[in-house]
Amino acid sequence: MSETSWRARVDAFWAEFDDSDAEGCLNRMRALVDERPAGDPEALAEWGGVHDSLGLEEEAVGPYRAALAAGLPPEHAHQVTIQLASTLRNLGRTSEALELLDGLDAPELGDAPAFFRALVLHSAGRSAEALQTALTALAEHLPRYQRSARAYAAELA
Repeated sequence: MSETSWRARVDAFWAEFDDSDAEGCLNRMRALVDERPAGDPEALAEWGGVHDSLGLEEEAVGPYRAALAAGLPPEHAHQVTIQLASTLRNLGRTSEALELLDGLDAPELGDAPAFFRALVLHSAGRSAEALQTALTALAEHLPRYQRSARAYAAELA
C-alpha cells in the first residue's frame, strides 16, 4: 500500500476520532500501525498520538521517543516533540518537557512552542516566567505597542 494511501487513512482516523470508544480507537490505529515495518517512525508517532489523545499519557511516551529516535522528517519531528513535551507536562515531568522545548527550533509551528513552554513553566510553579513567555510571543502579533509590550514582558523575569 502506498505512503499516500496510508497517510490518507491515518488522516481519516483522526478526522473521525471519538475518545468515547478507547478500545476501538486503539484497535483501529493498531491495524494501521501494523501495516508499516517495525520501527517505522511515522507509525510510532501515530501510536503515541492515539494513546496521548485517549489520556493514556504514560503509554504515549515510549512510542513518541522511539519515533523521534527513528528519524522523523523535521517538521513532523517538531510536532512530535511538542506532543511529547505536553505529555511529559501532564505526567508532572516538567524538567524533561522544558529540556525538549528549549532545544526546539520550529519556525513552521509559529508560537506553538512558546505556548507549550508557558504551560510547562506554569505547571513547574514558575508562573512569572510562564507569563513572560506568553506575553513575549503575543507581543509580536500586536498591531501597535510591540516595543513596550516586549519591555514589559522582559521586566517579569
